[in-house]
Formats: sequence, structure tokens, C-alpha cells
Amino acid sequence: MTINRVAVVVLNWDGEEIIRGCIDSLLNQTYKDFQIVVVDNGSSDSSRETLENYRSRFNDRVKLIYNDRNLGFAGGVNVGIDYALTNSFDAVALFNNDAIANESWLDKLVSAINSDENIGIATGLLLHDDGKTIDSAGDFYSIWGLAFPRMRDEKSSNAPESGYVFGATGGASLYRLDMLREIGLFDKDFFAYYEDVDLSFRAQLGGWKVFYNKEAVAYHKRGATSDKLKGFGKYQMFKNLPMLFIKNVPKGILLKIWARFKFIYSLMFINSLLSRNFISAIKGVTAGGYLFFRALSKRRVIQGGRRVSAKYIYSIIYKDLPPTQKGRMGKFIKSFSRK
Repeated sequence: MTINRVAVVVLNWDGEEIIRGCIDSLLNQTYKDFQIVVVDNGSSDSSRETLENYRSRFNDRVKLIYNDRNLGFAGGVNVGIDYALTNSFDAVALFNNDAIANESWLDKLVSAINSDENIGIATGLLLHDDGKTIDSAGDFYSIWGLAFPRMRDEKSSNAPESGYVFGATGGASLYRLDMLREIGLFDKDFFAYYEDVDLSFRAQLGGWKVFYNKEAVAYHKRGATSDKLKGFGKYQMFKNLPMLFIKNVPKGILLKIWARFKFIYSLMFINSLLSRNFISAIKGVTAGGYLFFRALSKRRVIQGGRRVSAKYIYSIIYKDLPPTQKGRMGKFIKSFSRK
């Protein structure tokens, strides 16, 4: 099915200071057959006043949805996706409220996803806000059970050429609604962090492809939202990484990845216990344990519908320690790495 009408979902939480640049860049897109859907996730600042001003000026182009509370990234964007599913859209793009899009960003993503009906997700080159370094050129999942943004902090001049990747960042990507109807929406149990890798993993297991288009450029002020919450990232990381593994890694390569994941997850936890933020790590591990059986139940459904082999999944995952693992712990872990 050819993608034409697109809903661009922007999730906002206390983003009054950054949301204007985001919406202005979307209103300036060369691609015209789309509607901006702003989902406000229970903001307590003056975001509503700013958003209502946009609705009064661009009523036909800006749709506003207000959540009573913060549903996290996964739950929040699902509200916008539900709107797209029930209002005759062909695809939904997700775009961070702390990002700015080049004027051809959406046009390039639509062109990429329309180039092959097997492409369920199209993503682009997400740079840091100064344009000098890369935030993400697609996402990868490694043999160590860790997910990471491809080429993060590399020079933008070294951006890879367009091609297929493992996954797409939820901050600036385009998703076929036919695919989402098939594999499901974002998993609300993740709340935030790795929910986009989880969805990309499920897409791959379902036989869909993810394509990265170098020409679809956007700029991201990383951490503009999550940095407001101390220890939030560490908590979500320890809670969500086991879920990501349990749900998605197919049986044929399960033990191969599990041995490494158990080792590195334990080391990361021990390292966190020695830091000031150890409470966040303990809470994250505890929450992950609480969600274990729920993730196991979801695994049965996901693996039961798998359309590709474990060998194929192994062929597209990263065969080494993620480049983002640096320092003494990284060197120690890397000595155990086997391709």
C-alpha cells in the first residue's frame, strides 16, 4: 500500500520552551499531506496556552489531545497512534518535541517507505542540535543484549549512507499503520527508553524491514525532557533491558545472547551500586523482576507469530560490544567478547 496521508505525532510534557521550534519546523515541511497531532502528557507548565495558540492559527493542520496524566513515551504516543488508526491515515510519524526537522524530512521518509512495500519503518539522520555530531543513524541491538543508537557522537560528516538497519529511533521516524495493526503499538510497560527498539525488534520478527534514509535530517536537543528527572534514565534502563531481551530474542540464539547479557547486566548493576544513584538502579532491577512474567506472556505471542528465522535475526544484530560502552568496564567486558 502506498503511503499518502500521514499523522505526525509530537509528544509533549512540560515542553513550553522547546515545543515552538518543533511545531514551526513541521509546519514548514515540503510534504503537505499530513496533520500534526500534539499529545500533551499531563503538562504542568504553560504548554497548553502555547499549543492552543497554534490550534487557533492552524486549526486544520494541528490536532491537540490532552492526557490527564503522564503516560510515559510509549503510552503517550499510543494515544496519537490510536487517533491516526481511526482517522484514515496511512502512516504515523513520531517526532520529539525537542527536535527540529529539515523541511524535506517527512518527504524523504515517505519516499523511503514507499520504495518497498516490505519496509514497515523509515528513519533518518538525527543530529545533535548543533549539527556537528550524530545522535542516531538508526538503532542496533547487540549480541550482548544491549540496544544503542548507531554512530552516536560521531562527526556528522561521517554519517553512513542510506540502507537497511535493525531499528529506528522513536524520536524521528515513520511507521506504516498496516504494520502497527499487525504487530501492535508501543509496549506501555516500557514507559520510556527502549520501547522503540522493542517495536523495531517485533517488526523484524514479523518480517518487516527498517530503512534508514541519510537525507531525512532532523536535529535533537538530547535529554531536554528526561534530564528533568534525576535517576530516571538509570531506573528505566535496568527495568526495560530484561523485558526487551525476554520478549524478543528468538529461541535459536537465546542462550548465546543470554550468557553475555546476564554478565554485562550484573556488571552494570554492581557499577551502579558504587555510584550516588544506586537507589535508581535497585528500583529498576526490582521493577524489571516484577514485570518478568508479563514479559514472558508477551513473548509467547510474539514468538508464536514470528515469520523469520533465528538465523536471520542473528545476521542483523551487532556482533560486538556497543561502541557506547567505554572506559575501564568496557575494556574489561570486551575481553570476553566473541563474535
